[in-house]
Parts: sequence; structure tokens; C-alpha cells
Amino acid sequence: MPLLITAIGVLLLLILIMKFKLNTFVSLIIVSFLLALFLGIPPESIAATIEHGLGGTLGHIGLIFGIGAMLGRLIANAGGSHRIAVTLINKFGKKKIQWAVVSASFIVGITLFYEVAFVLLIPIIFTISKELNISIVKLGLPMAATLLVTHSFLPPHPGATAVAAVYGADVGTVLVVGTIIAIPTVIIAGILYPRLIGKLMPEIFKKKRELSQLGEQKHIDLEDTPGFGISVFTATFPVILMAIGAIVNAIQGAAGLGDNLFFMVIRFIGNASVAILLSFLLAVYTMGIRRNIPIKKMMDSCGSSINALGLLLLIIGGGGAIKQVLIDGGVGDYIAEIFLGSSINPLILAWLVAALLRVALGSGTVATLSTAGLVMPMLAQTPDVNLVLVTLATGAGSCMASHVNDAAFWIVKEYMGMDMKETFATYSVISTITAIAGLIFVLILDIFM
Repeated sequence: MPLLITAIGVLLLLILIMKFKLNTFVSLIIVSFLLALFLGIPPESIAATIEHGLGGTLGHIGLIFGIGAMLGRLIANAGGSHRIAVTLINKFGKKKIQWAVVSASFIVGITLFYEVAFVLLIPIIFTISKELNISIVKLGLPMAATLLVTHSFLPPHPGATAVAAVYGADVGTVLVVGTIIAIPTVIIAGILYPRLIGKLMPEIFKKKRELSQLGEQKHIDLEDTPGFGISVFTATFPVILMAIGAIVNAIQGAAGLGDNLFFMVIRFIGNASVAILLSFLLAVYTMGIRRNIPIKKMMDSCGSSINALGLLLLIIGGGGAIKQVLIDGGVGDYIAEIFLGSSINPLILAWLVAALLRVALGSGTVATLSTAGLVMPMLAQTPDVNLVLVTLATGAGSCMASHVNDAAFWIVKEYMGMDMKETFATYSVISTITAIAGLIFVLILDIFM
């Protein structure tokens, strides 16, 4: 029944948005209340559950999205995004520009959270699409696919790192083997599938998109833009800070070193929210003060970027509300009961449990952590199983079928100006391909490892 109720709730949401054209945020909240009632959450607790889900989601990404949007606007308005875009176009050429996007996204996505990497890269992707006069969807899908893979498969992302610890898998080995699996998975989901969808549904790439979140993009002559080096350094400064934090933390743990002021400072500046704030302050100097742009003009531009984010943040928060309702409504516990005492291949079991939890609950991180707790007792019965591959199978399953209860679904939809049908046909399928391809490569490696 919990799974049936969840499916009906998703269907109702689609009807409200697509058939009756109801505001997306309002539809999400209405469906959240109805799901909570039918899943048996006490009426007096429903409002608190929805508030917790909405606040918890926005608490995680609100600061990152807000400052990240201002950072992206500063780099774009100064011409930094234009300089990076033109350089990538000249280096790779129009025919291989998707490979440029995938390469940049992979490098940025290894360290940064999905949301942080997305808001940093999207202005550059948009500039490239304008320069080449091609759809932002054509470039945005490879970026989204790459970020999904790196976020789900590779440490130091929280899901992969935490699950590796629970299973007892070596994090460094997970990173190496995960990269081996991630590369062909990205090619299939991020390069080959968008090409296929371009042939099956060409209108997706031909449709003119209104992207209010990115604001008005002004034309800047190349000679008036910042240098490529300083533009890339400013855009990737959060990556550098978080990479330093991850590396130092790993060294501290491996060497068994005690805590001190140095490690505390590194952890502080490596935190996603702190890193994005420091990067914003750097951009104020490199993209503004250094170029004699008045502070007031920069802040006016930053303010307009925040105004464009209002409804998007509410929509993402609404997705978080549905996710919390499903968690508190016991959908995850119901799925756990289904697999109690199962004797199937541990790799397939871990993938299947994570996939079902992801579809039901929406959060890939919640799905991976919940799967680890459910699968761990079963692993004791199969001592010869490769724990690194179990970790990666869990990460692959946590990508499955992104839809309306996943914040990333709404981020991709809104930033790329797609409707619900287009987002299901593109990002939902890409996430499913990522999950299935990841499992296939895990099973292939299991033959040799």
C-alpha cells in the first residue's frame, strides 16, 4: 500500500501541474498533505513534517544557491563566463563541445556537491549555448549527467564516503574503481543518450527557452573580459578549497593525527557554504574591484540574481516536503521489509534496495545510507563479497529514476526551461540509465576483482 499511495500521489501531482496548470509549488504542498494523510501520519504532525522537509532542503541548499547565484552573476557580468566559453569552444570546436562540458563537469563535480557545481557551471553552459546558437538543453544534459555520476559514485561526496565507511570499504579504492566505472557511465548517459533524444524528440533542442534564473546576459567584447586563467581560478575556487579540505582530512585520518588549529581551519574553509562565501568575496575583487567596477553596481546585479531564484527555491523546498512525508510515512521501512531475509547476489541486492528507496524517497544520500543499514547484516552471510563493489552498486542504485520528489529534478527543469514531459524524457531517463549502466559495470568488474 505505501508504494501504491506514493505512485498515486506522483500521478496526482502531474495532473495538477500539467492538466490543471496549477502553480508547481502549490501542487507540491497539496500533494504533500494528501500523501501524509493517506500514509497514516497523525494530522497534528503533518504540518511539522512538511515544514521540516521544506526547511531541511532549503537549509542545505539555500545559502549555496543564493551565494552561488551571485558568484555566477559576478563572473558572467564581468565577462569571465564569456572568456571561459570562448576558450573551450576554440579548444574543442563546436562538434566536440559536449565533451568539453563533460570534462569540465567531471573535474568540478568530483569535489563539489551537485547543487554547488550546478550553479557554478550553468552560467558558463548558457554562455556557450549562446555563442554557438545551440540549445542549453543540449549542453545542460551532459553536465547534469556528469554531476549525478560524480555525486553518487565518488568520494568525498557524503553518500559514497559514508557508505564506504559502513561497509568497511577502503575509500581510496572506491575513488579509483568508481572513476573507472564513472567514465563509461557518463559517456552513455551524458553523451550518447542526449544524442539519441535529439533524434527521437528533436523539438526539445529546437525550442526557445526562457531562463529568468540567469537574468539578462549582456554581450561583452572578448578584449574587455578578464583573462582565462583568473576567470577559471575564480570559478573553480570553491573546488580548490573543498579539495584541500578533503585531502587534508583524509591524510589526518590515515595518519591518525590529533586535532589542532590547523585541521580546524582547513575543515572550516573546506565546508561547502564557507567555500562558496569565500569564493564570492574573491569574485568581488577579481571580477569587480580589480576591474574598477563600483561595489554598488555589483551588488545591484547580485540582488537581481537573488530575486530570480525565489520561486525556484520554493519549488525545490516543495520537493523536499514530499520527500520528508514519504520518509516519516514509513515508505522506506516498508521497502526494508520486502527484502528481509533475501538471498540474492549482494551486489544486485544493494543496487535494488537503493534504487527502490531512491524512487520512493527522492534523496540519493538518504537512499544510500538507508541501504547500507539494511544490507550490512546480509553481507555477514557472504564474507567473500567485494565491499568496494557493494559500495558502488549502492551508489548506482541511488541514481535511479529521478522524479518529482528529488530536488535535482526541479533544478534541472527550471534552470533549463523545460516542462514536466521534457524533464521526464531527459533527466529522469538519464538518471535511470546511470543507475543501470553503473550496475552493469560493477557486475563486469566483479568477474575480475
